[in-house]
Amino acid sequence: MAEGRRGELLELAYAYVRTHGITDLSLRPLAAEIGSSPRVLLFLFGSKDGLVKALLDRARSEELGLLRALPADAGLPAATEAVWQWLSAEAHRPLLRLWVEAYARSLVDESGPWSSFAATTVADWLAVLAQAQPSSVRDTPPALTARTAALAVLRGALLDLLATGDVARTTAAVHRQLTSL
Repeated sequence: MAEGRRGELLELAYAYVRTHGITDLSLRPLAAEIGSSPRVLLFLFGSKDGLVKALLDRARSEELGLLRALPADAGLPAATEAVWQWLSAEAHRPLLRLWVEAYARSLVDESGPWSSFAATTVADWLAVLAQAQPSSVRDTPPALTARTAALAVLRGALLDLLATGDVARTTAAVHRQLTSL
């Protein structure tokens, strides 16, 4: 019973933080918005940090769902293009704003639920992009460098897109960089 309620409240809280942000999350407004109470949230998640950690894990699982759907051995340019198409879609902006917020907080707050979010995200993305590379070269230093460059292009273009909303310009920049991968 508690697990079902926990899952239900997690999804409602996830929808809330995608709109309102996560770094300044306050339990009272969240609970009021999702039809719960701060006491219930604390009971189900153990603490506010426990809730934040569950929300970050939820966001990460959504992100990884896309990344794992990339075809194996598709080639790094094709995989990077597929990721960019997903990143640049308007529908994903709330999740991506949440991701940027959590990523930045993780860089300055190395404790609690934030502690490894940025580093784990980098490792996740690099591992998934590796699957797009031919298995014969996947574990070589040049292949890792190419994945790192692809990730840097994606991350930089994403930050620019979220700041400006200019899909055409950022997409053109990503496409230009794809030729060097």
